[in-house]
Amino acid sequence: QVQLVESGGGLVQAGGSLRLSCAASGRTFRNYAMGWFRQAPGKEREFVAAISWGGGATSYADSVKGRFTIARDNAKNTGYLQMNSLKPEDTAVYTCSTGVRGLSRLFSAYTYWGQGTQVTVSS
Repeated sequence: QVQLVESGGGLVQAGGSLRLSCAASGRTFRNYAMGWFRQAPGKEREFVAAISWGGGATSYADSVKGRFTIARDNAKNTGYLQMNSLKPEDTAVYTCSTGVRGLSRLFSAYTYWGQGTQVTVSS
């Protein structure tokens, strides 16, 4: 079992930055890839970014490529999502996930999910 707790969300102006953290319990976190998804009001959940178990491979949605960076520190059992040049359309609840062996953009591939953290970008 892995439990995930996100933090770092908040209100920021367009063009600003936020860093989300995802703290994981359980030693098996380091065995899995990790992903971030987001869901805006009235919209479907969408893939944001994913990182392999060792951090050597990453994948990004086109909408965030070049602005967001995913990272992880397995010694601290923590994953991160650095978000720069934020836009109002980035407003959503951001959720971290794990429990998949390889990189995946599919929501259904992940086993463990956090509760999410709200990110609001004002124009």
